[in-house]
Amino acid sequence: MSTYVVGDVQGCYKALRRLLKKIEFSPRNDTLWFAGDLVNRGPRSLETLRYLSDLDANIRVVLGNHDLHFIAIFEGCAPARGKDSLDELLAAPDCEALCDWLRSKPLAYYDAVDTTTGIERFLMVHAGVAPHWTLEMTLQYAAEVELALQGKDYKKFLKAMYGDEPIRWNNKLDGQDRLRTITNYLTRVRFCDDIGSLRLDIKEGLCAAPKGFKPWFEYQKITPRASIVFGHWAALEGKTNRDKVYALDTGYVWGRELTAMRLEDKKRYSVSNTKAATKASV
Repeated sequence: MSTYVVGDVQGCYKALRRLLKKIEFSPRNDTLWFAGDLVNRGPRSLETLRYLSDLDANIRVVLGNHDLHFIAIFEGCAPARGKDSLDELLAAPDCEALCDWLRSKPLAYYDAVDTTTGIERFLMVHAGVAPHWTLEMTLQYAAEVELALQGKDYKKFLKAMYGDEPIRWNNKLDGQDRLRTITNYLTRVRFCDDIGSLRLDIKEGLCAAPKGFKPWFEYQKITPRASIVFGHWAALEGKTNRDKVYALDTGYVWGRELTAMRLEDKKRYSVSNTKAATKASV
C-alpha cells in the first residue's frame, strides 16, 4: 500500500495513465494525491475529470487556479481565455456533474503517512501559504474558501475571486477581499516578501525574484510540524532546495515531465512529454 502525490496534470490524460502504469498504481491498495490543476492547457481535461471522479474513493485532490477558473467559466462567472483548452469539457453532457465534483474539493489537505522514518504528516496545497501562517491557520482559512465555494452563494465568490489585490494577508480582511487573498496564496503564490506582499506577475524560477522578495517557502513556518507538497510552479523543475518542501509540478504541459512522488520513501517517478514544449503561459 502506497501513497503517491501527482503534480499538475492539466488535462494531460494519456500522460497520467502512463505515469500510473509506471508506478503500478492499484486502486485496491494505493492512494493518489493530486496537487491541483487537473484541467486546462492540456488536450484531454474531460477524460481526466471523468477518470479521476470515478476513482474518487482512492484519491485526494486540492483545487488549483485552473480548476477554479474552469468552475467559474462553467457557472457563467468569468469568460474563457484564448489559451484555455476547455471547450470539449464545457460541452460535455456530464460537465455539470464534473464541475460539482470539483467544487466539492478542498484547497488544502492534511494527513499522516507511515514513512520509512516513522509517521510523517503532510500538508498539500496547490501553490503555497502566506508567511507566518501556522498549520491550523492554513486549514482554517482554506475552509473559509471551501465553505464559500460549496455554499448557496458560491457564484458570488467565483465572480469576485479574480484579481491581485489585496496584495498581502491581514487578519482584519473580510468579505470577498478576504476570500480572494486566501485563494491567491493557496492557488497562485510564488514570490512574496517577509510580510506576505505578493508578486503574482512573476512566473519564472528562483533567479527571477525581485529585490526584497523570495519564494514563499523561504518564509513558511509549517515544516517543523508537517512536510509540504505543492504544484503550480513549473519553473522550479521539482526543486526547492529546502527540506520537507516538495515541488511536484515538473512542467509536462510545457514539454517536460509529469511527476509523482511516493510519500513513504520520497521516491519520484516521471514520464516525459516527447512533443515540443507548448508556449502557453501557465
